[in-house]
Amino acid sequence: MPYTVDFKTVSTVGLESSPVAEAAAGLRANEARYFQNKYNHVFVVSPASEVPEVVDRVSRILREERNIVIGSRPLEATAFQVEDLHMAYVFYESGLAINVMYSLEDGKRAVGFKLADGMEIPTELEEKFKFARQKSKLAGVIRGSYFVIKGEYPPAPTQTQNQPN
Repeated sequence: MPYTVDFKTVSTVGLESSPVAEAAAGLRANEARYFQNKYNHVFVVSPASEVPEVVDRVSRILREERNIVIGSRPLEATAFQVEDLHMAYVFYESGLAINVMYSLEDGKRAVGFKLADGMEIPTELEEKFKFARQKSKLAGVIRGSYFVIKGEYPPAPTQTQNQPN
């Protein structure tokens, strides 16, 4: 069942099984606030099991671009379009949040990794990326990194969620 992320009242709904549920909820709320403020977009997530095509696309990009397989279980995912950007997010039980930004117009394509402070860097990422720090009122200190996508992975139209059901 889809969940509309409220960035004013941070909730762990959908993330309860994570050992860092509070921090993960803050990180998810931070993303929701960004998309609301920048694009007037309501950030809606679904249980990962309900949107396997989103999880599979993100996993495929990681595997094919950098030979990365995330060991943690995906809890939630979403895919949507704002302006010319196709966005996909997967939130993992470890507290890792991965987003894929894919623009068909200007060729901007990247994968972003985010961890709230206190979350361990997953072993599959620690040797491959350096994580910069950024402060957030909702998530404390966020650590993030990214890489540019070189291949072609256009999103399927069925992966787009525009508003809550």
